[in-house]
Amino acid sequence: MSQREGAWTDRAARLAERLEADGALQEPAWKAAVAATPRHELVPTFYRQTPDNYEWEPVDATTPEGLDAAYSPITLVTSLDGRDHPLSSGTKPDLILRMLETLDVHDGHTVLAVGTGTGYTTALLTHRLGDREVYSVDIDPALVEAARERLARLGHHPTLACRDGADGLPEHAPYDRIIATCSVPRVPWNWAEQLTPGGTVLVNVMPAAINAGGLALLHRRGDRLEGRFSSRWASFMGMRGAAPTTPGEHRAPDTSSPRSRTTTTPPTPWWDNRVVWLLAQFHGLPDGVTIGMRLDPDTGRPAAATMTAPDGSTTDITLTTTNNRYEVTETGPTPLWEPVEHAHQTWLTHGKPDWPRLGITATQHHQRLWIDHPHNPTHW
Repeated sequence: MSQREGAWTDRAARLAERLEADGALQEPAWKAAVAATPRHELVPTFYRQTPDNYEWEPVDATTPEGLDAAYSPITLVTSLDGRDHPLSSGTKPDLILRMLETLDVHDGHTVLAVGTGTGYTTALLTHRLGDREVYSVDIDPALVEAARERLARLGHHPTLACRDGADGLPEHAPYDRIIATCSVPRVPWNWAEQLTPGGTVLVNVMPAAINAGGLALLHRRGDRLEGRFSSRWASFMGMRGAAPTTPGEHRAPDTSSPRSRTTTTPPTPWWDNRVVWLLAQFHGLPDGVTIGMRLDPDTGRPAAATMTAPDGSTTDITLTTTNNRYEVTETGPTPLWEPVEHAHQTWLTHGKPDWPRLGITATQHHQRLWIDHPHNPTHW
């Protein structure tokens, strides 16, 4: 073994040991796949933010520093858009392995991976199942071709295709398992039609706002996909569709005629209570709401959480309380905090459910969220 090869194999073996110790993987087959997969060859260059001005700089994965990052449980940003926003990434290995184990893959299963990306998930699947059982799609032709070439150099030849992920890959269906490393606002019905009876989909369902959703494990049951959210929360970049989308017009924040009141609902559900934040999407929170923080001008520390809607409506919720109440200040035509308050009350009424108590039923024409049981009369 050359010194260069030993540099990555030792790191890959240590990564596999670490993932096992942390509980991210339990099956020996997946541990062997991690130890045998040169992640740095699938992600030869990635981007990181500088600590001083947070600008993005490229990192060569073959350097000692790059190898350390490639074989650690972190996300590697692999491409940026024209505004220097992350466009694609190599998902955290610990998350991928937790997902693969949750998906309950067995020898002989045929798997479709939606979102080829760097090819790392595809490489793990191919190591486990073989070339003929693994398929993957991505909308970016450059990513697909790069992944195909890099996987081939590793001796892997799964079927890759440049497609809109929502379409799946019908010509090679049916699949026993479908795994998506991107988020969707609703589960594409094409996936259900390409599953075997009893087949399983694992996907990050994110109806609208950022962080408002989680990993859902859904099973094909006749005319529907049905299942619960995983206790393991995760958030992926949204699936890019083949058709270009034009973002709606965002008006400048309306700061006139502020309205002030108090609330008992904690101010940052998008970080502190993501179940409430998901429920808020079904209690009237408009699409396109962005979140942020207002800093204290004297200390530079966060003083309030903020929300802004495309119509210019704003909400400011203080992070400190007076008599267990937070001060809310709103402007514009749309009250943004009321849907969050209603969602918080729903969460309290149902005994503070965590993710595994929430589920999804998806049919060809409808998709609904429920608590505890698919036939619970309380659903959205």
